[in-house]
Amino acid sequence: MILSKKSRYGLRALVDLSVSSKSEHMALNVIAQRNGISTQYLEQVFAALRRADIVKSIKGPQGGYLLKRPADEITVAEIVLALDGAYHVEDETETPDCELHGITGTLQSLIVDRVNRQLDEVFTSITLGDLEEHYTKNALYEEGMYYI
Repeated sequence: MILSKKSRYGLRALVDLSVSSKSEHMALNVIAQRNGISTQYLEQVFAALRRADIVKSIKGPQGGYLLKRPADEITVAEIVLALDGAYHVEDETETPDCELHGITGTLQSLIVDRVNRQLDEVFTSITLGDLEEHYTKNALYEEGMYYI
Protein backbone atom coordinates (compact mmCIF):
# COMPACT_ATOMS: atom_id res chain seq x y z
CA MET A 1 0.00 0.00 0.00
CA ILE A 2 1.46 3.32 -1.04
CA LEU A 3 -0.03 6.68 -0.17
CA SER A 4 -0.57 8.68 -3.34
CA LYS A 5 1.04 12.05 -3.91
CA LYS A 6 -2.44 13.57 -3.65
CA SER A 7 -2.95 12.08 -0.16
CA ARG A 8 0.52 13.06 1.00
CA TYR A 9 0.09 16.64 -0.20
CA GLY A 10 -3.41 16.75 1.27
CA LEU A 11 -2.22 15.54 4.66
CA ARG A 12 0.70 17.97 4.63
CA ALA A 13 -1.53 20.91 3.68
CA LEU A 14 -4.15 19.98 6.28
CA VAL A 15 -1.57 19.81 9.06
CA ASP A 16 -0.34 23.25 7.97
CA LEU A 17 -3.92 24.56 7.90
CA SER A 18 -4.68 23.05 11.29
CA VAL A 19 -1.58 24.55 12.90
CA SER A 20 -1.83 27.96 11.25
CA SER A 21 -5.53 28.78 11.22
CA LYS A 22 -7.00 28.34 14.66
CA SER A 23 -9.42 31.24 14.33
CA GLU A 24 -8.99 32.64 10.84
CA HIS A 25 -8.95 31.24 7.34
CA MET A 26 -5.81 30.59 5.32
CA ALA A 27 -5.19 31.44 1.68
CA LEU A 28 -4.42 28.39 -0.41
CA ASN A 29 -1.44 30.03 -2.11
CA VAL A 30 0.20 30.58 1.31
CA ILE A 31 -0.23 26.91 2.21
CA ALA A 32 1.05 25.87 -1.23
CA GLN A 33 4.11 28.08 -1.00
CA ARG A 34 5.05 26.97 2.52
CA ASN A 35 4.81 23.32 1.53
CA GLY A 36 6.36 23.47 -1.93
CA ILE A 37 3.15 22.36 -3.65
CA SER A 38 1.71 23.79 -6.85
CA THR A 39 -1.26 26.07 -6.07
CA GLN A 40 -3.20 24.60 -9.00
CA TYR A 41 -2.67 21.06 -7.73
CA LEU A 42 -3.60 22.06 -4.19
CA GLU A 43 -6.82 23.62 -5.52
CA GLN A 44 -7.81 20.18 -6.83
CA VAL A 45 -6.91 18.57 -3.52
CA PHE A 46 -8.93 21.10 -1.52
CA ALA A 47 -11.90 20.77 -3.87
CA ALA A 48 -12.05 17.07 -2.94
CA LEU A 49 -11.61 17.89 0.76
CA ARG A 50 -14.41 20.47 0.53
CA ARG A 51 -16.75 17.93 -1.09
CA ALA A 52 -15.96 15.54 1.77
CA ASP A 53 -16.85 18.22 4.37
CA ILE A 54 -13.33 18.30 5.78
CA VAL A 55 -12.64 21.95 4.92
CA LYS A 56 -14.81 24.92 4.12
CA SER A 57 -13.93 27.79 1.85
CA ILE A 58 -14.46 31.51 2.29
CA LYS A 59 -14.89 33.28 -1.03
CA GLY A 60 -13.64 36.72 -1.95
CA PRO A 61 -10.37 38.63 -2.08
CA GLN A 62 -9.67 37.91 1.58
CA GLY A 63 -10.91 34.32 1.24
CA GLY A 64 -9.29 31.11 2.21
CA TYR A 65 -9.92 27.81 3.96
CA LEU A 66 -10.78 26.59 7.45
CA LEU A 67 -11.26 23.13 8.87
CA LYS A 68 -14.97 22.33 8.93
CA ARG A 69 -14.63 20.36 12.17
CA PRO A 70 -12.09 20.19 14.99
CA ALA A 71 -8.86 18.46 13.96
CA ASP A 72 -9.42 15.76 16.60
CA GLU A 73 -12.59 14.69 14.75
CA ILE A 74 -10.97 14.25 11.32
CA THR A 75 -9.25 10.89 10.78
CA VAL A 76 -6.51 10.03 8.34
CA ALA A 77 -8.87 7.40 6.90
CA GLU A 78 -11.43 10.10 6.11
CA ILE A 79 -8.80 12.29 4.42
CA VAL A 80 -7.31 9.49 2.31
CA LEU A 81 -10.76 8.25 1.30
CA ALA A 82 -11.71 11.78 0.22
CA LEU A 83 -8.57 12.14 -1.89
CA ASP A 84 -7.96 8.63 -3.24
CA GLY A 85 -11.31 6.90 -2.87
CA ALA A 86 -9.72 3.93 -1.07
CA TYR A 87 -6.63 2.85 0.77
CA HIS A 88 -7.14 -0.91 1.00
CA VAL A 89 -5.00 -3.47 -0.75
CA GLU A 90 -7.02 -4.82 -3.66
CA ASP A 91 -8.77 -8.15 -3.17
CA GLU A 92 -7.29 -11.28 -4.69
CA THR A 93 -9.16 -12.39 -7.77
CA GLU A 94 -9.46 -15.93 -8.98
CA THR A 95 -7.73 -16.52 -12.31
CA PRO A 96 -9.39 -19.05 -14.61
CA ASP A 97 -6.12 -20.68 -15.68
CA CYS A 98 -4.97 -21.41 -12.12
CA GLU A 99 -4.75 -25.15 -11.48
CA LEU A 100 -4.42 -24.79 -7.70
CA HIS A 101 -7.92 -23.78 -6.61
CA GLY A 102 -8.27 -22.26 -3.16
CA ILE A 103 -4.92 -20.49 -3.16
CA THR A 104 -6.62 -17.20 -3.95
CA GLY A 105 -8.87 -17.57 -0.89
CA THR A 106 -5.89 -18.40 1.25
CA LEU A 107 -3.99 -15.32 0.08
CA GLN A 108 -7.11 -13.21 0.55
CA SER A 109 -7.79 -14.29 4.13
CA LEU A 110 -4.24 -14.63 5.44
CA ILE A 111 -2.67 -11.61 3.77
CA VAL A 112 -5.02 -9.12 2.11
CA ASP A 113 -7.78 -9.15 4.72
CA ARG A 114 -5.29 -8.89 7.59
CA VAL A 115 -3.40 -6.02 5.94
CA ASN A 116 -6.66 -4.18 5.30
CA ARG A 117 -7.80 -4.62 8.92
CA GLN A 118 -4.47 -3.22 10.10
CA LEU A 119 -4.73 -0.29 7.69
CA ASP A 120 -8.24 0.43 9.00
CA GLU A 121 -6.99 0.30 12.56
CA VAL A 122 -4.10 2.70 11.92
CA PHE A 123 -5.91 5.14 9.62
CA THR A 124 -9.03 5.41 11.79
CA SER A 125 -7.07 5.80 15.02
CA ILE A 126 -4.88 8.71 13.87
CA THR A 127 -6.54 12.10 13.65
CA LEU A 128 -5.48 15.37 12.12
CA GLY A 129 -5.18 16.57 15.71
CA ASP A 130 -2.61 13.82 16.39
CA LEU A 131 -0.60 14.87 13.34
CA GLU A 132 -0.77 18.52 14.39
CA GLU A 133 0.36 17.70 17.93
CA HIS A 134 3.27 15.57 16.70
CA TYR A 135 4.34 18.24 14.22
CA THR A 136 4.13 21.01 16.83
CA LYS A 137 6.22 19.05 19.35
CA ASN A 138 8.90 18.30 16.74
CA ALA A 139 8.93 21.88 15.45
CA LEU A 140 9.44 23.24 18.97
CA TYR A 141 12.20 20.69 19.59
CA GLU A 142 14.00 21.66 16.37
CA GLU A 143 13.72 25.41 17.15
CA GLY A 144 15.54 24.82 20.44
CA MET A 145 18.43 22.99 18.78
CA TYR A 146 21.74 24.77 18.50
CA TYR A 147 24.45 23.70 16.14
CA ILE A 148 28.13 24.54 16.41
